[in-house]
Amino acid sequence: MGVAGCGKSSLGSALAQAQGLPLIEGDDHHSPVSREKMRQGIALTDEDREGWLATLGQLLQVHPRGAVLTCSALKKAYRNRLRNACSGLLFVFLEIDRASAGQRVAARAGTHFFSSTLVDSQFATLESPVGEAGVLRLDALLDLATLQQQASAWIAAQESA
Repeated sequence: MGVAGCGKSSLGSALAQAQGLPLIEGDDHHSPVSREKMRQGIALTDEDREGWLATLGQLLQVHPRGAVLTCSALKKAYRNRLRNACSGLLFVFLEIDRASAGQRVAARAGTHFFSSTLVDSQFATLESPVGEAGVLRLDALLDLATLQQQASAWIAAQESA
C-alpha cells in the first residue's frame, strides 16, 4: 500500500511470485468512470472508492490461502474495510517522499491512467498506517530485491508468531 509511484505494482508482483500467491492488481478493478476521473486529474472521493473496495474485499475472500493485493489503502477506514473482508490481512506500507513519487508517476505518463497532477492529493489523503497492527513500513526507494526480501521475511515471521 501507499501513494501513487511508491512501487506497489512492482513489489506486489515480486512478492506474489516469491510467496507463490496470486496477484490482485488493485488498479485493474477501478470502474471506467474512476479511471477517467484519474486520467483527467480528478481525485477520487470516498464514494468513488466504495465499489472498488468492496470488489477488492471480495477478491481477497476468493483466495482463502492468501493473495497479494496492490492497493493504495490511503485511509485507515479503507484498510479497516479490507481487514473486515479478510481477517489477518497484513499491509506493507511503501513510504516515499513527494518529489520521488512525482518523478516516478511522471515517468510512466502515457502507460498508466493515473495523472501526475494527483500525486499531491494522494499525500493529502494518506493517513499513515505506521503503528497499526499488521503493518510493515518499508523505504520505497530501496531496490526491488531488498524490498521483496524484507517483506517476505516479515510475512514469514508473522505467520510463525
